[in-house]
Amino acid sequence: MGWFILTQLFLILIQLIHIGRMSDQEKDLEIMILRYQLDMAERKLQTPLKPTRAEKLTLAVLVTKLRQGTKRSANQLRDLIRLFQPETVLRWHRQLVRRKWTYVHKNTGGRPRLDRELETLIVRLAQENASWGYGKIAGELLKLGHKISQTTIRNILDQHGILPTPVRNGSLGWRHLMTHYKQQILACDFFTVETLWLQTLYVLFYIEVGTRRVYLAGVTAHPDGFWVAQQARQYVWTLQEKGIRLRFLIHDNDKKFTDAHDTVFRSECIRVIPTPFQAPNANAFAERWVRTVREECLNYLLIFNKNHLRRVLTTFIEYYNTARPHQGLEQQFPIPCPQPISTGPVQRRMVLGFISDYYRGSDQTALCLV
Repeated sequence: MGWFILTQLFLILIQLIHIGRMSDQEKDLEIMILRYQLDMAERKLQTPLKPTRAEKLTLAVLVTKLRQGTKRSANQLRDLIRLFQPETVLRWHRQLVRRKWTYVHKNTGGRPRLDRELETLIVRLAQENASWGYGKIAGELLKLGHKISQTTIRNILDQHGILPTPVRNGSLGWRHLMTHYKQQILACDFFTVETLWLQTLYVLFYIEVGTRRVYLAGVTAHPDGFWVAQQARQYVWTLQEKGIRLRFLIHDNDKKFTDAHDTVFRSECIRVIPTPFQAPNANAFAERWVRTVREECLNYLLIFNKNHLRRVLTTFIEYYNTARPHQGLEQQFPIPCPQPISTGPVQRRMVLGFISDYYRGSDQTALCLV
C-alpha cells in the first residue's frame, strides 16, 4: 500500500513538472478540449453520443491548433482525446468539405432524344466518309430532309467514339501523340484544396509526360487570368534555365487557361493542344498525379492556409521527383539519380511526418535534390 501511494505521488510530480513547462496557450487548448469531451460524455449518460456538426468542427480546430503549436504525435494526442481517435477528427473535416460541394442537381429538361434511325445514319455518313466534317454531314442530311445542327452531330459522333475529321483523315491523333512524342509533351491542370476554414485554394502545376517530373506553379485563392499568365512566365523561365525543350502543352478547356497563358508558351514555339470537352482521359497524366497527391499526402492533413499548402506541396513534390519509385518509369525517379548505394545500413526518414522514405548510408546523400 505504501509503494502504491509513493508511485502515485511520483506520477503526480511528473505531471506537475510537465504542466509547468507548458505555455498558457497550450494549457488553455487542453482545458477546452477536455471540457468539450466532458460535456459530450455527460450527454452520453442520457442519450447516445452523436456529436453535432458544430461540435465536430470545434473539436477538429482545437486539436489541429494544439498539434500545430506543440508538434505532438498521434500517440500523444490519443492520451488527450479519450472519446475519439485523431483519425476520426480528420475524417470529420473531410466530410465538411464534401458537404460544401454537394448540391442538388435539378432536371431542367432538354431536347428530346434524336431518332435512333437518324442517329445510325449520321454514324454511317461519318464512317463512310473520313474527310467529311460536321458541316458537310449537316449539309448532306439537309439534302435528305433532316435539319440537324453541327453541335448535335458532334455529340453523336463523340458518343460513338468517332474522332473529328482531321484525326480520322490521318492527322495527329491522341494515341500517336502520347506515345511517340511523350518526351516532348508538357501537361498542366488545376485542382482545389479545402482549408480547415473551408476556404477553397487553387493549385496550378505542370508535369512532363516523358519524365513524370512535376513543377508546382503556384497556389492562390483567386486564379484570375493575370495570375495564371504570370505563373506560366515564371515556369517558362525555369525551362530556359534548365535547358529543357518541349514542343506540346496539353490542358483542358478551363476558362482559367486564358489566351495570355497560352501565348507565353507559343512564344517559345510550344504548341498548345486543348483536350476535347468532357474528356479527362486526354489529360490522363495530370489527372493521375492529382489522385496521387490526394491519396498519399493531402488526405492525411488539415490545411490551414495558402502558405501551409505551398510548404506541404513543395515538400511532397521534392520527394515525388527525387525519391518515389514510379511503375511507369520501371521503378525509377523523375529526376535521374546516380547509382544507388547497395551497401550499408538501411535508414528511414519521414516526409511530412507520415511518408516513409528509405535509403542507405549515414545521411541522406541518396536523395537527388532539385
